[in-house]
Amino acid sequence: MSLTYEVEFWAIRQRKNRRKPFELRWRVGDRPHSQSFRLKTQAEGRQSQLLEALRRREQFDIDTGLPTSELEELKSPTWYEHACAYALMKWPTAAAKHRASIAEALATVTPVLTTEGRDKRPEAAVLRRALQSYAFQAGKDATGMPVRDDNGRPVARKDIGTLPPDIAEALAWMAKRSMKVADLKNSDALRTALFALSHRLDGATAAENTTRRKYTVFNNALRYAVERDVLDVNPLTRVDWSPPQTDDEIDFRYVPDPQLAAALIDGVAAQGPRGEHLEAFFGCMYYAYTRPSEAAALAEDALVLPEEDEPDAWGELLLSESRPEVGAGWTNDGLSYEKRGLKRRARKTTRSVPIPPVFVRMLRAHLKQYGTAPDGRLFRAVNGGRVRSTEYAELWQAARETVLPAEEVGTPLAEVPYSLRQAGLSLVIRSGVDPVEAARRAGHSVAVLFRFYAKVIKNRQDENNALIARALTGANAGSDDRA
Repeated sequence: MSLTYEVEFWAIRQRKNRRKPFELRWRVGDRPHSQSFRLKTQAEGRQSQLLEALRRREQFDIDTGLPTSELEELKSPTWYEHACAYALMKWPTAAAKHRASIAEALATVTPVLTTEGRDKRPEAAVLRRALQSYAFQAGKDATGMPVRDDNGRPVARKDIGTLPPDIAEALAWMAKRSMKVADLKNSDALRTALFALSHRLDGATAAENTTRRKYTVFNNALRYAVERDVLDVNPLTRVDWSPPQTDDEIDFRYVPDPQLAAALIDGVAAQGPRGEHLEAFFGCMYYAYTRPSEAAALAEDALVLPEEDEPDAWGELLLSESRPEVGAGWTNDGLSYEKRGLKRRARKTTRSVPIPPVFVRMLRAHLKQYGTAPDGRLFRAVNGGRVRSTEYAELWQAARETVLPAEEVGTPLAEVPYSLRQAGLSLVIRSGVDPVEAARRAGHSVAVLFRFYAKVIKNRQDENNALIARALTGANAGSDDRA
């Protein structure tokens, strides 16, 4: 691309017996250019556009004769093309769940960043599935391994093999109707995308965390457009719109107390052989504050248990792995879960969690009765595979219906298994454990702990303040006596 300020215009000339008789002529550098119109006013309007660009001190491209602003728009990829490039760029380093999250966000905004046409728009559900599961997902070969190009980069699933007819039709429509990235300088287009990511398909407002997550992906994709020189600046910085603030603080009205937590774990065991096998799985979340994905990865070599003749001694868990559940299409090995390190920690980081005698006994009983899976894992499904969220969620709901009064079953009280982790950490903080140590055991940062458990920590601070006040009162009384 050769640019210059050297531009000269000639008078519009009329050539008779032509379908477009009025010819606009101009020269950029040493190369002439022309464009023909049916009406003289059209030629004059186009000339005014080019002159206005020259007055704005824009350079012109010698080869095309166009000002840089028009040249950038002409060369701009469509949003669909850019979104595909962004998803594949993020794929190699993103965790499986993050890959799925990126695809979901892009599949939300891409369908609304389109131009009008006479051709029929695909059904919303088909279009979203085509984008999320084919355009924004890397492809796999017959063995379930990722397909890569000659440079080692992932290839989109849409570019591998034959697509189902409805998917192929939806993606062809999107490729044709997607607006250019350069058009996102228009605030109306941006606001349309922002509305889409903040609302569900049925028009209802999306959850605050969902909106913030999708907004982050959209914003990062626009930043990538700046990185690729497709945009000069991120246009979102000029739009008066912010994602909603989220209230991350836990509603402790619905977190089970120690008595209810123990009763619910017993209620799981009462559901038969499957419940008995997963009793210690739920115990992990309450007594060791693990996430479900961490409990699913727990192996026998992570247990440090005291001798059996020490019934009141504490043990320890050495957590080092997590197995979050995600679709096979998002992992590198075709499994329905991802083997990874602890959340927001370096890959080989471990977390030591002291465990109380009651949980030590529960683990010993589990090992004696069930042993371990061939790979050393403590917990497995009925068929021997990984414990799936659907399985332990069903057990938890059955336990709630058994333990809770009928009028509380339909409330958010202990609504999900994760409530046990919240209950265990609440007990730790209320017991007077330093928040820094509580955060370490949970695998949180201190900032996150304060954000989620603010009420519990505040109540504990009030108790600590009362202790300090009593100490100060005693000290002042002593100084009065000496006086």
